[in-house]
Amino acid sequence: MAQGLEVALTDLQSSQNNVQHHTEEISVDRLVVRRGQAFSITLYFKNRGFQPGMDSIMFVAETADAVYLESEPQRQEYVVNDYGFIYQGSKSWIRPCPWNYGQFEENIIDICLELLEKSLNFQVDPSTDCALRGSPVYISRVVCAMINSNDDSGVLNGNWSENYVDGINPAEWTGSVAILKQWHATGCQPVRYGQCWVFAAVMCTVMRCLGIPTRVITNFDSGHDTDGNLIIDEYYDNTGRILENMKKDTVWNFHVWNECWMARKDLPPGYGGWQVLDATPQETSNGLYCCGPASVKAIKEGEIDLNYDTRFAFSMVNADCMSWLVYGGKEQKLHQDTATVGNFISTKSIQSDERDDITESYKYEEGSLQEREVFLKALEKLQATRSQGPHQANSNPFSSVPPRHNSARSPDSPSLQPSDVLQVSLKFELLDSPKMGQDINFVLLAVNMSPQFKDLKLNLSAQSLLHDGSPLVPFWQDTAFITLFPKEEKSYPCKILYSQYSQYLSTDKLIRISALGEEKNSPEKILVNKIITLTFPGIMINVLGAAFVNQPLTVQVVFSNPLSEPVEDCVLTLEGSGLFRKQQRVLIGVLKPHHKASITLKTVPFKSGQRQIQANLRSNRFKDIKGYKNVYVDIGL
Repeated sequence: MAQGLEVALTDLQSSQNNVQHHTEEISVDRLVVRRGQAFSITLYFKNRGFQPGMDSIMFVAETADAVYLESEPQRQEYVVNDYGFIYQGSKSWIRPCPWNYGQFEENIIDICLELLEKSLNFQVDPSTDCALRGSPVYISRVVCAMINSNDDSGVLNGNWSENYVDGINPAEWTGSVAILKQWHATGCQPVRYGQCWVFAAVMCTVMRCLGIPTRVITNFDSGHDTDGNLIIDEYYDNTGRILENMKKDTVWNFHVWNECWMARKDLPPGYGGWQVLDATPQETSNGLYCCGPASVKAIKEGEIDLNYDTRFAFSMVNADCMSWLVYGGKEQKLHQDTATVGNFISTKSIQSDERDDITESYKYEEGSLQEREVFLKALEKLQATRSQGPHQANSNPFSSVPPRHNSARSPDSPSLQPSDVLQVSLKFELLDSPKMGQDINFVLLAVNMSPQFKDLKLNLSAQSLLHDGSPLVPFWQDTAFITLFPKEEKSYPCKILYSQYSQYLSTDKLIRISALGEEKNSPEKILVNKIITLTFPGIMINVLGAAFVNQPLTVQVVFSNPLSEPVEDCVLTLEGSGLFRKQQRVLIGVLKPHHKASITLKTVPFKSGQRQIQANLRSNRFKDIKGYKNVYVDIGL
């Protein structure tokens, strides 16, 4: 009988295999392969040669195709691309924020694997956790919970307080690599601080590194429905000032999450594909702060009872918004808006720097019959769910929620919009583009649409907002008295001086102006508001000369102080995968009013192909003046 074969050496052919599997930027020294693609290895035997027909070798490798994307351009964008844009601002001023995902940077794959081993799932039952890692549904929920630190030693601490003295202002980050490396270097201590776009960007890095197609999504006017009734309640006082929400429902100016591509064998057919995953710690899911995966198709069709967290995801894009006037310990319904929540849902286009609007993937057109039918179906499913428990859902979709204790609100409150009762239209219009550091000029337009004379009192106010909808202290108020003849239109001019808002402006540079109007001798009220985003000049980056691997490259960065006052503690940061080995920090110091400055620095690119430089300028008065430059690095000689 022939002697059995004894393996002397195994050559995994890591360099060749990794190139074919598009993982050579992760490593050329160890084997990193992707699912569903062939690879080669060579076995060397020490006792005798391999004899075909007599010897047999069994090689077992278990994979799955649950995350396979057929489109090569999509694979390049959602798995291989290591930079992108995260959209911020407001629906009237959508700003691309450049981001360095850096999933192929040195040690990132080891940090991602360490993240899995720090999860509560692995700590409790390592063998079961490892056995389930072939499931993208399972692994995405594990990663989602580990990006925030609410339940475990996750990557990021969230902070929406505007106080970041013991950490980094979330607006200053320009990439995931520095965050993940800091988490690893400090023994897995959560990094301070993150907000929604930072959570989503870091999750994108981890998921792409693990080979799961992932993209970052921004939803403008995003609902946060805390009590799960598909209604966002907002409260105002009689000056038109938005109040700190008693129920903590909010409409975020924008909110950012992820979509991951995967099959959903746990759901009925047709609900695979893109799935919502939200690592921002808002509400718990099965006891942990994570959200998803929720099928985008299920969200669009109102199938809110499908796993996971589809009801919450549905409310982010399609909840109704209810406005309430609070006075004398009572609440008066102002109006219900069915179209406020969920606008310009955005992601980076495939192999392009353009923005792709994917709103139609999440919901039918606002105002259409299909959209209302889907909302009613979702509400019926919610009602059916709650009827099985201690809480009953209201059968009327236009009457909000049952009253709370000590509330004068009734489910039978009138749902007519006050403009229909008063027959008066109010609207804010900006007279020029609002820029940070300059006065804000606007008018309030009032139109009498009735055949009767109107005598109006208007209370106006302005206050800064955080991007999650939280109001800050009001800094401007005005009262106007306007008389309107039948069918007459009048405008009331307004100006908010820079000196009035400069000390109250949040990092998000958002100002909400409101007007609450009432007619003399009438109990009806009408509310109008507008969110203003203050714009500012970006950073200009110039690459001086052609870029080649392992050859010095000179970069010029041009920036300015947009304010009419000096700013201090200015720091410029730059990074870019394949271009800089680590994040560059340049201390600038003081910038004079409206002063324009530039610096030049050298770097040596170490990876070829399309690359991007990301830059951020911070000071004691602003934190997130951004800029970017795409650079093609040639292999050279």
